[in-house]
Amino acid sequence: MSGFPFDPPPKTTLPIVGSELRFPVNRVYCVGRNYAAHAIEMGNDPNRGTPFFFQKNASNLDSSGFFPYPDKTTEVHHEVELAVVLQSGGSNISIAEALDHVYGYAPSLDMTRRDIQAEQKKLGRPWEISKAFERSAPIGPIHPVTEVGQLREGRVSLRVNGVVRQEGDLNQLIWKVPELISYLSEYFELAGGDVILTGTPSGVSSVQRGDIMEAKIAGLNVMRIKVV
Repeated sequence: MSGFPFDPPPKTTLPIVGSELRFPVNRVYCVGRNYAAHAIEMGNDPNRGTPFFFQKNASNLDSSGFFPYPDKTTEVHHEVELAVVLQSGGSNISIAEALDHVYGYAPSLDMTRRDIQAEQKKLGRPWEISKAFERSAPIGPIHPVTEVGQLREGRVSLRVNGVVRQEGDLNQLIWKVPELISYLSEYFELAGGDVILTGTPSGVSSVQRGDIMEAKIAGLNVMRIKVV
């Protein structure tokens, strides 16, 4: 007997570069409008203020290399982002101690049903229906900090079918990684396994079935995703 009335869904885990171990995912936090140029292209104020977050489900993270085009939309946008994965957590973590909780980094994509998001914004409703759909967060293998160090600067880019769509630098983050961890820990008790997607540079646009997306963050392996 398993102790459950039915078999529970499998735990989401992610590959780790250079290891046979798997990273167990707990929760997924996403920060919005964390690059000024992207805030502007979405019609928002780029000035630094209080960060805001939305969540995806742990099961939305997908390391298969494929992105299934979702139903109920005709406009799916790519958003390349640095994923920060935590090995430990807590509440009210100081900025000075925040990076001690980072296990590693990975390239990732926050795929968005933009047409549905626009509808929800007009109605003043939450965004999850446009953000937290199945396999909406393609992610590459995790690079441990012990191998790549702490990532504070470096080029972030996304190519679609070989053409650069998005380009920026980690040093352009409005809210830096230590600040994101510290701020989140004021409202949530963070834990090992938590994942933070840190925001996207400008240039977000639509993809179609058959497209090949290549996400590149300086110091990490290229992530290639096929839209199917």
